[in-house]
Amino acid sequence: MCSPSATLTVWAGSWLAGCSAPDDVLEALQAWSPTHTIAAGDPVTGGRTDLPWSAHGNAGAGIMALLKVIREAMAEPGARMRLVLPVPGDLRGLPPGTAFAADALEAEEGLLIGVPGGDGTGLIPHWTDEGTLQWTVYSAPVRPEHGQEMSLGEAEYAMREAVRDAADALQQLHTTAMGGGSGDPRELIEAELADYSRHDYPASVPLRARRILDTADHVAAILTVAQREPASRPTSAGSMGAQETLLRPLWDAIRAARLVAVHAAAARSA
Repeated sequence: MCSPSATLTVWAGSWLAGCSAPDDVLEALQAWSPTHTIAAGDPVTGGRTDLPWSAHGNAGAGIMALLKVIREAMAEPGARMRLVLPVPGDLRGLPPGTAFAADALEAEEGLLIGVPGGDGTGLIPHWTDEGTLQWTVYSAPVRPEHGQEMSLGEAEYAMREAVRDAADALQQLHTTAMGGGSGDPRELIEAELADYSRHDYPASVPLRARRILDTADHVAAILTVAQREPASRPTSAGSMGAQETLLRPLWDAIRAARLVAVHAAAARSA
């Protein structure tokens, strides 16, 4: 899994469908942090959810309250769970002008729950200085869905193409840059993939969605190595721009494919 929000979306969907137990959700989240808390992002949301209102890093309610918030937000007929993975220039799924949108962009992730076109509940994780993963709850509108996502078949094809393109990008960066890398790129990629593999999928996740998520992780591992290796680090504004031009479309493709796969998994489970 690429983020705590993705893990929560998939496993909460499986739990709500009766395919997983609450303890399964909590165990999956512990792969990110052994301790989770939850707090409201503002007094109004605190009153609505009966959660303490606190700034990031301060004490919140225990992790079982997180499941309660999700269950209540999904109780309305037609409610959906939607993962968001925003970055500057790609704000898909975010309700504009909201605190949730601003904080999700800073975190580059979040989860929005509710009926499309109505009021909903947002969740964003934040690591405290103590290593606790604190989830902040927001009141936020859920944007209507306009069929902007790819199909699973399109996402799977895009990720197969991205594996080749990412490998070509890695080779190009190491060929054109000055100096040598710090190790065998294949070993470095395997190390990155090992970090992703700590996270399990529910049995309810469709096989195609799982393949897409696994392939997206593989592409992300290649790109991470390409960016971190000394041989591929930009040494000028021009080379930095060239690297951005080369890698950004691949990161965009990864985000799009992950959203498709996670939403398909949550829809299948719910």
